[in-house]
Amino acid sequence: MMKSKRAHPPDGGYSWVVVMSAFFIMGLTAAVLKNFGLFFQEIQNHFGVLTSTTSWVASTCIAMFHVGGPVASALTLKFSQRAVIMSGGLLAAAGMILASLALNLPWLYLTMGILQGTGISFSWIPANSMVNHYFVRWRPIAYAIASSGECVFSVAFSPFFQWLIDSYGWRDALFLIGGLQLNLCICGALMRPLESKKTPIMECKDTPTGESTSQRNKIFYCSLLRMPELFLYIVFAIFAAVGFFVLPLFLVPFANSLGIDKYWPASILSVLALTDLAGRLFCGWLANMRMLRNLQLLAMVTVMLGVTLLLLPLSQDYWGVLIFSGLYGFLFGCVVAIHVISIVDIVTLDGFDIGLGLFMLFRSVGGFVGPPAAGWLVDQTSNFSNAFYFSGLCLIASSVFVVLVDRLVQKRTVALPDCKVSEDGERML
Repeated sequence: MMKSKRAHPPDGGYSWVVVMSAFFIMGLTAAVLKNFGLFFQEIQNHFGVLTSTTSWVASTCIAMFHVGGPVASALTLKFSQRAVIMSGGLLAAAGMILASLALNLPWLYLTMGILQGTGISFSWIPANSMVNHYFVRWRPIAYAIASSGECVFSVAFSPFFQWLIDSYGWRDALFLIGGLQLNLCICGALMRPLESKKTPIMECKDTPTGESTSQRNKIFYCSLLRMPELFLYIVFAIFAAVGFFVLPLFLVPFANSLGIDKYWPASILSVLALTDLAGRLFCGWLANMRMLRNLQLLAMVTVMLGVTLLLLPLSQDYWGVLIFSGLYGFLFGCVVAIHVISIVDIVTLDGFDIGLGLFMLFRSVGGFVGPPAAGWLVDQTSNFSNAFYFSGLCLIASSVFVVLVDRLVQKRTVALPDCKVSEDGERML
């Protein structure tokens, strides 16, 4: 009996075209989202609304980016990464172009929020999938290079978007950015699906005979939801996300509270982006050395990231804030470089697409809880330091779940000799 199976990851050649395509996809999606703040004051002044009301534009986009994860994963399995990325590019571009009409604020919730967020999700998720499917030996460094597109484009887009706003106005700037995002369709077209090959089906000892391939796949995907390893990793994602989004939100107000001139915090944000890039590339290289398991390395850098946030309030001047922010950026980049590829270690490459979608979906909970909770602490105590303490403790707590996941994965590897996992992360049945 034969079944269709993806070809073995080539680990070279056209794989690097996939990496560069993913690099641009990360830049045209996540980096655009990171620079939404440049439009915040313009939108607020145009409609004359409260800050909290305006913030729902970005919040809606972030929500759709995460919630769209499982949908993007399902569509990837149904069609292909190429088709989903190209459709995501059309949605993202349409969202920005239609937003330039600026009919009213709910219109921006629909366009910059729902359409743009869904388009980003449909492009970002399959791009991650392609990089992981195309590599085995060089997977960590390949993903680090691809994800660094977010950092590189964030640094470049900040002055570029501001120039567009100053030169053409915020509405025309949105229109031009939408046109720029049409390049996502070109990037998607370069994502050539791996050819399938026919291989004989070999059953595990406990696999019932007579089941069709689709039935076995459904059973496998449903079983992911019951895996304690994946459940604990999702808990890690929630706690980590609570901590991730606090520093970018409160760093500038904290610096201003120390009496630092209003122009200097901008340089701190630039250093944050550059050290983030360095951290991604370094940790990708380190993970490729195979001196530590990915989950071990992830637990270590997450703890160090949390400790850095706990120490940040000790800074009392520009240079102190700059040093700790740079260290935070580097360690944050290290976490980002390996937290997605670690999903392969947990659910294997067969379950990666679904696992990533679930990971993104539940991570949104932490993203929504973290900033308001930290803001409440600041309001109650009138001290920005408490926001960083809260964030650091959440990150340290999240590392405990990574350690538990690593232990369970190692026990599973020893306990299941009949269904081993190959080097590229596929199930060997």
